Amino acid sequence: MAKRQVFYSFHFGNDVMRVQQVRNMGVIEGNTPVSPNEWETVKKGGNTAIEKWIEDNMKYKSAVVVLVGEETHKRPWVEYEIIKAWKEKKGLVGIYIHNLNCPNNGKCSKGNNPFDQLELNNKKLSSIVKCYDPGNDAYNNIKNNIDSWVEEAIKIRNSY
Repeated sequence: MAKRQVFYSFHFGNDVMRVQQVRNMGVIEGNTPVSPNEWETVKKGGNTAIEKWIEDNMKYKSAVVVLVGEETHKRPWVEYEIIKAWKEKKGLVGIYIHNLNCPNNGKCSKGNNPFDQLELNNKKLSSIVKCYDPGNDAYNNIKNNIDSWVEEAIKIRNSY
């Protein structure tokens, strides 16, 4: 089976180094990392430029993987990406990354489930979309399971 192509949604400022670890696992193909300088350029274009960047990078992806750090649930663009993914019938899954070691900041506290904040037909999205906690051996658990989590997310989304 070919590798799935996914879009990674995350809090850039806090978690970019942890996200790089997930991307570098090579288990699934994700959107190309954006450098801090590129992201600053995109942000200077305002909301329209950010929405276009998300549109361009989410296009042709079969799933969105929300990599959940300490403050991911507070990020408005993460919420936007979750809603967009659901509307576009893409697989949607969360993975906690607080136990991945950031070379700059170490591990962080476990954040809140970002799917708890959104509702679908008077039900929290978290009752449909799974958010996995890979535990203390986060790196190996993510590496060994992310492909099956993405496949399951696609199946779940296809049933709605």
